[in-house]
Amino acid sequence: MPWDTAPFADWRARIAQLPAHSRTRLAARARSAPLFAHAYAFHLNMRFGGMTPLHLAEFARKQRLFGVKVHVEDGEGANLARMADAALRAYGTAVSDLGLELHVETSTTDAAGLADAVRIALATGATSLRCYPRYEGRVSDIVAWTIADLRRLTALDPEGKLRFTLEQHEDLKSDELIDILEAVANPRLSLLFDFGNMINAYEMPLPALDAQSPHVTEVHVKDCLVMPDRGGWAHLACQSGGGHLPMQAMFVDLLLLGDDRPQVLAFGLEEEEGYFAPALRFAAEEADPFIPARSASFTDIGTSQLAERLQREVHAAHRQVETVRAMLDEIATEAERMPQ
Repeated sequence: MPWDTAPFADWRARIAQLPAHSRTRLAARARSAPLFAHAYAFHLNMRFGGMTPLHLAEFARKQRLFGVKVHVEDGEGANLARMADAALRAYGTAVSDLGLELHVETSTTDAAGLADAVRIALATGATSLRCYPRYEGRVSDIVAWTIADLRRLTALDPEGKLRFTLEQHEDLKSDELIDILEAVANPRLSLLFDFGNMINAYEMPLPALDAQSPHVTEVHVKDCLVMPDRGGWAHLACQSGGGHLPMQAMFVDLLLLGDDRPQVLAFGLEEEEGYFAPALRFAAEEADPFIPARSASFTDIGTSQLAERLQREVHAAHRQVETVRAMLDEIATEAERMPQ
């Protein structure tokens, strides 16, 4: 369907329909949501501006966030993948001393890359490791390869120190991700829901969230503009609140997950203004479509002056913190406004 005809639920009406105890729970969770700084919000500064994973932790501390999400390759020469074990332990200690929780991310599930990411996560004292497959091939083969990859997790982390999340990263659909989880059957493996990545797999945000919700424990928060692309949808990331995604409706549904305690343990603030991702799945695709090879995510630096572009990215990261907090506060206020 054309994106501009897609119906989106009214998040205020959704709150109004909740029973009183659910509204109370929603308000409390919105005011205490575990917000994490995400290194991709500083992608260009980490590539071209000398920013390091420790600088990200300092940003998180100043913004009174709950923790940090750092990719193993963020920070160029200062990234986690280049650190010796002693340096990794020192970084983990520094993050802990700032009162922050550390999550590590990688852009692969293959044996070597996953093993190295687990090594890094354990050395830093991280609590969570995100991964996703980046294979070229038929979807059925990618699913099978990913299942085989993720069945190694128990051997890689035999003491069970880490939670693992599998992210929908633009190619696989929600049902395919759930098939992987069910086949792997590792209780420490769950899904990371990204606010926009389902677009490229030709899924709508709220139906994708509804399908994935029993398995979601972590989130990447961003906004994007949705663009028609060869019979599918591409997305161009933009300032949070300025795009096409039903951000507050997704926040409401995510915050409500879990009865006695929140199911979602981390909301990573992943502002990606300028990041472009093409369509990978299509309305008229064959039954077992072929996914082409692709690189890990990156944002083009553009044609503006480097210093100006880097400063704009820093400003955007700060602004996203303010925007998301304002959205959460509006949700809490709406939930509290209704008669109890």
